[in-house]
Amino acid sequence: MPARPRRNRPEAGMKRERQLRPIFTRRALLLGAAELGVFGLLGLRLYRMQVLEHGRYATLAKHNSINERLVAPLRGLITDRYGTVLAGNKRHWRAMFMMIEAPDPRAVVERFSRIVGLDAGETARIMRDLVGKPHYIPLLLKDYLDWNDMARIEVNATDLPGVFVDVGASRVYPFGAQLAHLIGYVARPTQKEAASDPVLALPGMRIGRAGVERVRDDVLRGTPGIVQTEVNVHGSVVRVLDRDNGVQGRTVQTTLDAGLQTIAAQRLSGQSGAAVMIDTINGELLAMASQPSFDPSLFDTGVPESVWKSWMSDPRHPMSDRATRGLYAPGSTFKPCAALAALQCGAITPDTTFFCPGYLKLGDHVFYCWDHYGHGHVNVVSALQQSCDVFFYHVALAVGIDRIAAMGRRLGLIGKLPLGLPAVSEGFLPTTAWARKRRLVWTKGNTVIQGIGQGYTQVTPLGLATMTARIATGRAVEPHIARGIGHDLLHEDMPDRWPHLGLDERGLAAVRQGMFDVVNTPKGTGYASRLALPGVFMAGKTGTAQVHDNTQAEEKANLDDATLPWKFRPNAFFIAFAPVHAPRVAVAVAVEHGNEGASASAPIARDLVTAALTRDLTAAPPGTVIEAPQAKLVGEGPA
Repeated sequence: MPARPRRNRPEAGMKRERQLRPIFTRRALLLGAAELGVFGLLGLRLYRMQVLEHGRYATLAKHNSINERLVAPLRGLITDRYGTVLAGNKRHWRAMFMMIEAPDPRAVVERFSRIVGLDAGETARIMRDLVGKPHYIPLLLKDYLDWNDMARIEVNATDLPGVFVDVGASRVYPFGAQLAHLIGYVARPTQKEAASDPVLALPGMRIGRAGVERVRDDVLRGTPGIVQTEVNVHGSVVRVLDRDNGVQGRTVQTTLDAGLQTIAAQRLSGQSGAAVMIDTINGELLAMASQPSFDPSLFDTGVPESVWKSWMSDPRHPMSDRATRGLYAPGSTFKPCAALAALQCGAITPDTTFFCPGYLKLGDHVFYCWDHYGHGHVNVVSALQQSCDVFFYHVALAVGIDRIAAMGRRLGLIGKLPLGLPAVSEGFLPTTAWARKRRLVWTKGNTVIQGIGQGYTQVTPLGLATMTARIATGRAVEPHIARGIGHDLLHEDMPDRWPHLGLDERGLAAVRQGMFDVVNTPKGTGYASRLALPGVFMAGKTGTAQVHDNTQAEEKANLDDATLPWKFRPNAFFIAFAPVHAPRVAVAVAVEHGNEGASASAPIARDLVTAALTRDLTAAPPGTVIEAPQAKLVGEGPA
């Protein structure tokens, strides 16, 4: 059997490779397709995430690392008529806490107290806020941080999640107590107020509680801003990314003259009383001081308990605004009102005279004149000049209390005045209807003393100043304190916008002449306080009002009131306007227990009038601000 030929081995391997190649190619194609599909899906997903859904994931990432919070705006400024700042803001450092960034807010507060230190009042406030304040609103931990406080917070940042240092502002009053009753003060919102308006819950927000701060609170508050901060995983602030401080409250320009206000406050220093000056042309309030006073800046952070107790226990009541809420029997400064009431209704004429023997006997009672020797025959001019009580006893009996009260209202002595301040007393003058309603037996004796501003008569220094301005001009001048808001003027300087009072010109001229003679003739009770300005004259009226009921024996003996204890001495008053022939200012001064208006109050009024007439009273445009020096923040360098 013939032998088979042997195959070549390389040829067999090549044949086998050719047989397997299609199988490998199919597998490679399948594997490549699968890989391509997987990478395609991954690419599509990446495209969707990075391109189509970029905004969504960027927002999520941003919220993971960026915190946004509201910040209180700066409160608006309050200025005088020239732009001098009367109420402003001072920056400082403070420690804040975002409760939402801390797993256990109470524990963080306790650690903060151990590290920085909190007094009992601060701790109590914070514990109330932990319960009552929303967690997304920053909580104030401590105000007025110094370098050491900030260093301790920074070193212990990891143990204080949500705690950060921020810039705050406190309310400052450059003129302090001189303007406390007028400008007012601010304080923290109550829990009830903060709950009703989340913006009020922001640290640093303040509410006006008195004076201009209260009346204009809505325009002074401003609009909150937003701060964006980057925080780490511990909740600590890494950096501030963006800060919008919001919109500061608008500037309120008052009609006040800070220089005149300072003079009034200084001249009343050490006494209890008030001084009010009005521009008779436009009704702008130029000065209104009340003494004693208080420090309004203490209310921004909270009045210390010891200080509050001292205010409340002070018999002179420093928080009482004597200019607008002090009610006094005005004494002889009321006589121009009684005279005009009688002249207007025809009960007397400028030529009517009464004889003053030093007293008026009415029934079994004797009503004495301040001068027991008497003034003889006097008319309305000389009676005002010498302040004859007996003349005005007769006037009151002739005209009656109803007409006197009506004239008092007409002159602005009583009734509502659009001053622009809260809780202004309206004053009071009795009427027969009032007496009947209270079942009072009204006698002629009651009427007699109304003629000299005693008895039930109660008026404010503001009312006296308003009456004086109206007598000076014959127009219904209305005092007001707000001149402009922002750049907007609230009142036009047009003297003819005040309506005429409709008073008898001859009678009005007689009263003005009598007030002129008070100051500018030797027999006048205010002669010692005449102006020293060449060719410039002031008209006025002195007043002394008893606060202690003297017995008939004391009256007969003409008791020297200066010998009485201070609290029993008469109150002293003076009203005036100047210049006489072109009135520009009207003033009223009250000094409690000053004994005599001529010696206690008239010199103060004279100094105020002199200062007013020797300075330019032209106001700056609303919005003008003369910046007060600002204290620098810690770390900003020398102040």
